[in-house]
Amino acid sequence: MKYLIIGLGNPGAEYENTRHNIGFKVLDKLASLSNISFSPDRYADVAEVKFKGRNLVLIKPNTFMNLSGKAVNYWLQNTKIDAANMLVITDDISLPFGVLRMRKKGSDGGHNGLKNIQAVLGNSNYPRLRFGVGDDFSRGKQVEYVLDDFSDEDYTTMNNRMEMAVKMIQAFATIGIEYAMSDFNGK
Repeated sequence: MKYLIIGLGNPGAEYENTRHNIGFKVLDKLASLSNISFSPDRYADVAEVKFKGRNLVLIKPNTFMNLSGKAVNYWLQNTKIDAANMLVITDDISLPFGVLRMRKKGSDGGHNGLKNIQAVLGNSNYPRLRFGVGDDFSRGKQVEYVLDDFSDEDYTTMNNRMEMAVKMIQAFATIGIEYAMSDFNGK
């Protein structure tokens, strides 16, 4: 079985360590565990990982966050993977730092990357994994917050939380989203 795993973020060195790029960081962690690297391709950097008989196509869009839908749609069509076997990993300011929440579908929650994906796909019926980045910003300053680098305090627990996100992705591909949500949400 094939799965399309999409980590949201912004391309470029200036965004590499920002909160908005946690989707990229989680996929980098997953790829490093399999000792593989990403290669540039159309609309994204791409890598493929094999895990327990499953083929995971990892996508890091290079279309910038607010235009992620273009890359997502292209790779859904190119790989012929059903949206039910797609998982989008994104940052979430509504969740405390490091809290992970997987859902089968849902709203964009004000996230411009998810908003664009939903606009391009015409629906919000696709699985997503939200990685909490906290909400330690003043009113009206959320853009600056998500485009700022992680704090030193965040880095103390980030590796552990990224490892948990990788386990959630692997569970999504092997035992399915219902069991993955039951086993991991809230941990």
